[in-house]
Amino acid sequence: MKIPTITRPSKELIKALAEVGTATISGEMSKLGITDPYICGPVPMTGGKEVQTIAGPALTLQFLPKRKDVYDIDEYDDPEAQMHRQVLYQVEEGDVVVVDARGDMRSGIFGEMMVTYMAGRGGAGLIVDGCIRDSRKAIATGLPMWVRGTTPNFHTQTSMFPHAVNVPISCGGVLVMPGDIIVADADGAITVPVSFAERALDVASKHAEWEDFSRFKLAQGGDLRKYYPLHETAREEYQAWCNENAHK
Repeated sequence: MKIPTITRPSKELIKALAEVGTATISGEMSKLGITDPYICGPVPMTGGKEVQTIAGPALTLQFLPKRKDVYDIDEYDDPEAQMHRQVLYQVEEGDVVVVDARGDMRSGIFGEMMVTYMAGRGGAGLIVDGCIRDSRKAIATGLPMWVRGTTPNFHTQTSMFPHAVNVPISCGGVLVMPGDIIVADADGAITVPVSFAERALDVASKHAEWEDFSRFKLAQGGDLRKYYPLHETAREEYQAWCNENAHK
């Protein structure tokens, strides 16, 4: 079975995007023409633990509605025909698997064993526009996951089947291309087109830098009108703060 591969961006770029976070990147990307990169629906599933921030290239998995003449395979009769396995075979360290599960709340796209396998391969995280199963044990693997919910059903038990790997998908109402950079944190997950990534990082990093200063001043009771957004009258003060903190 021939599965398309992806081109992975540099680790340095991915790490830098993760450090900025989804809110700043999303806001700044809107000024570059990507008005809504938010994958709406999947939320962090942590079992009460602190939400990790992840970033990595997207491996995509597409589900479609079942139809007997197109899909009539028992889950275990031919395991290698199951495309949800094939996407996991592509996982390299730092990759994010993104699943178009059509927002379905009855099909468990991955269970404990598949999540365990992905974690063992060094995957960075899992984004599912739908559900997983075996949630308690899946969470225990430590793999960061953003999903809509949980179900006891397995992936093809009800109305869907995994159709294709590393094809363009819609996830949470957003186009995700194979190889896009996914950033996910407590606010949710966003997709960053590789062609925009460097520009997005540049503007978002500058934004994040002055926000650090503004946060510091606002915590001291500073004037919101002066410090957020940063007013021109505060620029000299901001630059002095940057110089003072440059080597800390």
